[in-house]
Amino acid sequence: MKTGNGDIELAGIVKSYDEGRTYAVNGINLKIPDGAYCCLLGPSGCGKSTILRMIAGHEDPTAGEIVIGGENVVGLAPVERRTAMMFQSYALFPHLSVRDNIAFALRVRGQSKAERYRKADEMIEKVRLTELADRLPGQLSGGQQQRVALARAAITEPRVLLLDEPLSALDEHLRIRMRSELRSMQQDLGITFIHVTHTQMEAIALADMVVVMDKGVIRQSGPAREIYSAPKDRYVAEFIGGQNVLSGKVGKVNGARATMLGASFSEIAIPLPSGRHLEAGQPLDIAIRRDDIELKPYAEKPMLAEDAASVEGTVSAIEYQGNYVKVMLDAAGEDEFVAFVPERKFFENNLTVGEKVLAVWQVTHTQVMA
Repeated sequence: MKTGNGDIELAGIVKSYDEGRTYAVNGINLKIPDGAYCCLLGPSGCGKSTILRMIAGHEDPTAGEIVIGGENVVGLAPVERRTAMMFQSYALFPHLSVRDNIAFALRVRGQSKAERYRKADEMIEKVRLTELADRLPGQLSGGQQQRVALARAAITEPRVLLLDEPLSALDEHLRIRMRSELRSMQQDLGITFIHVTHTQMEAIALADMVVVMDKGVIRQSGPAREIYSAPKDRYVAEFIGGQNVLSGKVGKVNGARATMLGASFSEIAIPLPSGRHLEAGQPLDIAIRRDDIELKPYAEKPMLAEDAASVEGTVSAIEYQGNYVKVMLDAAGEDEFVAFVPERKFFENNLTVGEKVLAVWQVTHTQVMA
């Protein structure tokens, strides 16, 4: 089932309350391609669910346009927009079977029993619930209930399917399993999914496009790998996680490199960012992925390669994570500086709390942020 025309553009979207004194969303501009899996990611109160409700037609923006398939849909009812919403609670009818829950929207639209059951059975097969078609929701697992809710939303053949924290009610094991099922269903249906979550790895695992929000504005949007590996600012780097962030000022600028000086660390070599001009004394933030950090004995500092950058630190805590060991350092004046050390490599050297080390990384792996 490919409906098409599910490309979305939010142009200057504002949602304010209290006569403009409070803004839930403030000046959002965003384009989502047809057939994309887009995750709106951010902490509670950042505006992501408000955007979802405005796209669905459950709320109107104070200003701006919501364009779906080239049509400004502000003021149109949800059914006219051809959007469908899957709620966090699933909101299944407890007295109706799986088949009747999925067929309910078609019943409201006046389709014959034979026609709506035919379409419901096709959708039941898509979500792999054929053997459970006659069961009640109370006889299903959490993951099975979620598939019923998804099928009920998708049977109306929407251009856009909106999911509000769809995995939050599930336990961790089931949540991980359902991530792959959601992605697979989205690809099978071929329609635009917009998924609201506050869970970073959920967004990274699922989305073609991740939109990181903060206090009603977009801080960064783009492919999942770009958001994780190349955060544009300190907020995104710290919210997404997996990065060490250092603050300082530009020291020397020379050729393809510069240096950064910090209050709690000596000179660090950094690459010159493409398309940006750095000047001595300019404030700067950099990010280094935790899995790019190598821990070396402090005595090896004079022997570091020219393409290496480093900071000194003392091991403050060690956590075994299975395939890697999380080593926390008191380093560079940061509250938390972390290295993800491969498990086998860690136990070859077996660091101890209180040991002084060098945290080393390649200069080219440094992300220079705004």
